[in-house]
Amino acid sequence: DAGYEFDICFTSVQKRAIRTLWTVLDAIDQMWLPVIRTWRLNERHYGALTGLNKAETAAKHGEAQVKIWRRSYDIPPPPMQSDHPFYSTIAKDRRYADLTEDQLPTCESLKDTIARALPFWNEEIVPQIKEGKRVLIAAHGNSLRGIVKHLEGRSALQWQQRPPASPRRSRSDGAAVFAGMSEEAIMELNLPTGIPIVYELDKNLKPVKPMQFLGDEETVRKAMEAVAAQGKVKK
Repeated sequence: DAGYEFDICFTSVQKRAIRTLWTVLDAIDQMWLPVIRTWRLNERHYGALTGLNKAETAAKHGEAQVKIWRRSYDIPPPPMQSDHPFYSTIAKDRRYADLTEDQLPTCESLKDTIARALPFWNEEIVPQIKEGKRVLIAAHGNSLRGIVKHLEGRSALQWQQRPPASPRRSRSDGAAVFAGMSEEAIMELNLPTGIPIVYELDKNLKPVKPMQFLGDEETVRKAMEAVAAQGKVKK
């Protein structure tokens, strides 16, 4: 409904991001757009926690420990060992056949996730933007947080809600205002699942206006709360 048109798309090699991109392209009638898939935009590797229910993991290890693993900038969860049920599946997955042993992680912190996502942003996505291409990225909470941190690139987080820019569009214009993004701030940032995020950049690739969520205030708020509630013990 917002009327956006794009020239090129980027996504991960994981199903949920690919399917999200399909859904978006179908909805905006732009299924023909070129799509580049890369493991570098994958969700963070949760190591030994992979496949575990977040609430059950919190009940076993405690909410505080789970939050440290999930949200600490540079503290990874325990690594995935060779006897883990998913170890062999991931190690033998054809999607990662060209990766070296050093490139294929057994666990990642947010810092690690950003370290693999940002080179792709700088080397592959930025040149497209500089050519004037309108870019659509369908990725995951943590790989996207890395891009947000890079774009905001200062030191403090300020978030505020503003009313929609137009009653004819479900758009929270300036719904998120960031005065910068420190390591501590990015850890607390809950990007709402399924809510499109819009950045408009100047010639130096700096945001010309605050990040925008394409959704009404209440929908965005509830989506953020749902992300924040992950990893808590169910009452």
